[in-house]
Amino acid sequence: METLTIEFLRKNRNIFAWSPSDFKGIDPKVIVYRLNVDPQAKPVKQKKRSLGSERNNVIEEEVSKLLKAGYVAEVQYTEWLSNMVIVPKAAGKWRMCTDFTDLNKACPNDPYPLPRIDLLEDSTAGCALFSTMDAYQSYHQIFMEEEDRDKTSFITDKGIYYYNVISFGLKNTGTTYQRLINRMFKDLIG
Repeated sequence: METLTIEFLRKNRNIFAWSPSDFKGIDPKVIVYRLNVDPQAKPVKQKKRSLGSERNNVIEEEVSKLLKAGYVAEVQYTEWLSNMVIVPKAAGKWRMCTDFTDLNKACPNDPYPLPRIDLLEDSTAGCALFSTMDAYQSYHQIFMEEEDRDKTSFITDKGIYYYNVISFGLKNTGTTYQRLINRMFKDLIG
């Protein structure tokens, strides 16, 4: 089995992405992420927080990567504005997050059903093979609805940017991703 898998991967290596810029994203005809902001909600512009030079350097490095991949773009005159937050990861590294607290409060919960892990595990009982899939930067493959992009604006020391694709921390991203999975694998899901 291992030999066949390696042979398959080598034969089809041109269908795999080797850098974020190789990803083309999910066709918006299949799915886009919509914020569904309450029209009565008042936009919030968070005041820029001081993070210190080390964390600001991490942010600028990460924003540069996101710009290069086309995941974010510079914006002017935005009504919504969020701060960046840097949280520690394992091995002394940092993770950049956007504080969408105010924006998320203005969005209702999406009631789309998520699968129950216990039932999924039970359904594998007696199976000879079990596989998993990990989609690299999966949220970044789903485009934001164009009219919602400026609502995801965030501020750094170097400028203001918005997301062209889903960002971690936005409300209802899990349900949007589950919708995509259900559409992609509708013929395989029991």
